[in-house]
Amino acid sequence: MEKRVLDQVSAAANGRSFVVTNRSVLAIAVPMTLAYLTTPLLGVVDTAVVGQLGDAALLGGLAAGALVFDVVFTSFNFLRSGTTGLVAQALGRGDELEEQAVFWRAVLIAVVAGFVLAALAPQVAIAGQWFISAEARVSEAMAVYIRIRLLAAPFSLINYAILGYVLGRGEGGLGLMLQLVLNGINIALCILLGLELGWGVAGVAWATVTGEFVAMLLGLAIIGRRFWAAPRLPRHRILDLSAFLRMMSLNRDIMIRSFSLLAAFALFTRQGAQFGTVTLAANAVLMNFFLIAGYFLDGFATAAEQLAGRAVGARATMQFRHAVRLTLFWGFGLAATATLVLLLGGTDLVALITTSQDVRAVADNYVAWAAFTALSGVLAFQMDGVFIGATWSRDMRNMMLLSFLVFSAALLILAPAFGNHGLWAALHVFLLVRGFSLLAILRVRMRTAF
Repeated sequence: MEKRVLDQVSAAANGRSFVVTNRSVLAIAVPMTLAYLTTPLLGVVDTAVVGQLGDAALLGGLAAGALVFDVVFTSFNFLRSGTTGLVAQALGRGDELEEQAVFWRAVLIAVVAGFVLAALAPQVAIAGQWFISAEARVSEAMAVYIRIRLLAAPFSLINYAILGYVLGRGEGGLGLMLQLVLNGINIALCILLGLELGWGVAGVAWATVTGEFVAMLLGLAIIGRRFWAAPRLPRHRILDLSAFLRMMSLNRDIMIRSFSLLAAFALFTRQGAQFGTVTLAANAVLMNFFLIAGYFLDGFATAAEQLAGRAVGARATMQFRHAVRLTLFWGFGLAATATLVLLLGGTDLVALITTSQDVRAVADNYVAWAAFTALSGVLAFQMDGVFIGATWSRDMRNMMLLSFLVFSAALLILAPAFGNHGLWAALHVFLLVRGFSLLAILRVRMRTAF
């Protein structure tokens, strides 16, 4: 009884000392936005290196392999976001041992899942070849890429756990440094192995394996040194069954949410294909606008994860409200800016991305739809961050499933009636329902959480 009272006093004191300001939001959001932007840069370099070899089959194999890899690893993104929420809450409670325990539980899951994925690399390659159904040389290049790159699965998943822990503590600068090391080594070796030494697709894959391995060693060294100086964590605390079950429940809900999101984008792409190859290509070009805006908004969503999670752990209502309000303020400001830039320069950006006159002509008709996805999606991005940080994963999962159902209905109604305009309108409906449904649930959750 006495220990519980002391814990409550400690948490209350922690909550009073925890202040959410514009600076604390930007200290996480700005470096992580820069870190997230290195990911598409890496994709550009990979494509450019293989493209220099002058073999369309190799380029197609790389693209197909990257798609399969992204689908597989999206399933495990919970190791990053789930860890961030749990560590942030432990930080808010002032429970240093639980911060360590959350990290090592995530690492254990990453190691087991990573080695299983690495062992299944040949089967994943075969499944990818069957699903893509490309010509023989494309399938061969894809299989080479997948089999090599999946060797990095344990390193990649441990890096998810490392980044989750770092962001859970609000250390955006360290997160940026680790991502720069990972992607910097990857880019340098991609050029060296893939282009200079002529290894092609295999060189690109080995560059990724090496980058993930070095980043993992660096991250573990930094965190391990920190833990060495901290109070020693009892082994039974890591293997606590109830804590493991809570983490697995959180991870399951985030995984379902991720698959639902992928399914919505797959439906969008499939429906676009029904309108013809040119429209499909135009939509693919315009979706880059949404993805680029998403990388910027993800920085503020990450800030929402950490600050909201820390406030929930500290049971600090005012700080939680400030975290929601400030991350929304900055998110909407950035989204409005992105929309304005895309409205004014969208046509020029389309021309930069594609040289096809037919694709340009079609894409120009839908630039406004793509430009406004930043504004219609910003609330969904920020609410996802808040709910992940607060570990209200069941609500996030349920609202995503609801949004997917509404999107499917909108697609069936609007696409036949209005063609590609209806397809883009359905995407906006999906984004808006995601954001506003979570905002409605937020009021209820705040009453029970605090």
